[in-house]
Amino acid sequence: MSIENMEIAEITSLPATNPVEAEYDKTVRADIELFREHINKYLAGEINDDQFRAQRLRRGIYSQRQPGVQMIRTKVPGGTLTALQMRQLARIADQFGGGKGHLTTRQNMQYHFVPLAQVPDLLYSLADVRLTTREACYNTVRNITADSLAGLLPGEAFDVRPYARLAAFAFLHKELTDSLPRKFKISFSGYASDPMVGGMHDAGLTAVVRTENGEEKRGFRVVIGGGLGPLPREAHVLDEFLPAENLIQRLEAVIRLFNKYGNRQNKNTARLKFVIKDRGWDWVKQTVEEEYQDILTNGGIPTPASVPEEFGGFVSKPPALGTGAQLPVVDNAADAEFDRWLETNVAPQRQDGYGAVTVCVNQGNMSGEQMRGLARLAEDAGDGLLRFTIEQNVVLGFIPVGNLRRVYAALKLLGLHASGANEVEDIVTCPGAYSCNLALTKTMGLGAAMHEAVKGHPDKVVRKLKIRSSGCPNSCGQHWIGDIGFYGNARKINGKEVPYYMMLLGGGYDETGVLRFGFSVQSVPARLAPTAARRVLDHYSANRGEGETFRQYVLRHKVEFFKQMTADLAKPAEFSPEMYLDWGDDVAYSLQLGRGECAS
Repeated sequence: MSIENMEIAEITSLPATNPVEAEYDKTVRADIELFREHINKYLAGEINDDQFRAQRLRRGIYSQRQPGVQMIRTKVPGGTLTALQMRQLARIADQFGGGKGHLTTRQNMQYHFVPLAQVPDLLYSLADVRLTTREACYNTVRNITADSLAGLLPGEAFDVRPYARLAAFAFLHKELTDSLPRKFKISFSGYASDPMVGGMHDAGLTAVVRTENGEEKRGFRVVIGGGLGPLPREAHVLDEFLPAENLIQRLEAVIRLFNKYGNRQNKNTARLKFVIKDRGWDWVKQTVEEEYQDILTNGGIPTPASVPEEFGGFVSKPPALGTGAQLPVVDNAADAEFDRWLETNVAPQRQDGYGAVTVCVNQGNMSGEQMRGLARLAEDAGDGLLRFTIEQNVVLGFIPVGNLRRVYAALKLLGLHASGANEVEDIVTCPGAYSCNLALTKTMGLGAAMHEAVKGHPDKVVRKLKIRSSGCPNSCGQHWIGDIGFYGNARKINGKEVPYYMMLLGGGYDETGVLRFGFSVQSVPARLAPTAARRVLDHYSANRGEGETFRQYVLRHKVEFFKQMTADLAKPAEFSPEMYLDWGDDVAYSLQLGRGECAS
């Protein structure tokens, strides 16, 4: 039996060693069986699509534009999971997902093309290692995200992962949180720079430490009401300092307000950001306070005393750090590729002698073999944990500095040794029309073309920029906060449909630390979008002022300038045959939309 097959065979259901775990496992399995009943009724024609849809979506099961198959979204609370869980994700990819999995910008793992009748078996495989799809979609508290570098780098206020786990566990399988007016997203950052972009969340929490009466006290700066989509809005500051012990009560107060006053008649204006817009910030803040005081006085969702083993990567007895005994043997000859990887993909940890390695995963797409390889690396050379990032990459922590060259060699064997992590060539995309009913364009095809257009840019400042792309205005690829962003649309040229992308410039945090959204410039044909991006980047490289950020450069030149710069691309004098093809296609583009479920 091969090592890979042994790893698959060894996975069994985790034992419940305490009442919390036993009750959780019982709840999860009962829910899977209930969902199996709904599936059987649907397949037998006893319930219709509308009756089945809510049951499917709240369990993280999306329909695809391809009939008869589903997309399965697996939550990874806080983005952290164990090597055991990663092996199980690999097994599921091979058994149910055509050998593939996809990392999202919310630290989820998605599988595509899964027949509906197979879904319960897939859910049981996840439950065996305490992973779940429950409330990964629908009008729920979605997967709670947290710093992928939490606990590793200097400058951190404190490790936010335990708090993210508690919040994720507290709000899971609760009546309040699984049938809201719309989705509700929460993020946790441990650094003042807020790498989790709390300003675009319904609730963004950034770790803060205060000294009171000579003692350090942990808490959070809390912002609420942010969101992207077609109409992005930045969050408002609710608390400059929320004591950490009141975290669950304060979040529940915000969720209660949203549950009561969110617009259930119009899903397009149902997010918390629209409650603030319609009723005003002062009213929202006062109402949150009233709900909060009621919870403190009369009780609400309790703060969990603990979470089950493996939930959110929690292990009560952390394994010994890996020695790297199974890593490839390498020589120390000069290697320019390794040096570049070392520069862009490795960060010195605050723990002396260790490095945090960011593994570039091309647009979040991994094979089962690659997942198993990363699980082995995490155990053999790191701390046994893997951390999914919102940039669709994977972080391995506690890699001894002396083993970095051998880890690089191991990643090379897996095809995961690319440099340029989180740089301009590390493109963020959603799956787009590859599977999504609502998408207009195949974003991952654009991502591959964009990577080729911008990789190896000679300007180090340009290389630090970020490109984000979505297949429609809904912003699953977070195009609003990219230095350069694109979202898919379509036009009719010469009587034929042509895939286009709206280009945005200047998104992200500005020099004062305030989140800003990109400026819409104009739409360009999909086939010319990489050219447009490269043209703007080259102009910035040649014409920026001393110390001028990309956003400052965009503001100085203004949108009209960039419209003129790309006018010949937006309206080419001639349309070659390939212009009528989407990236990755060999047949003419045709706009095909189904019922969008991200707003269901």
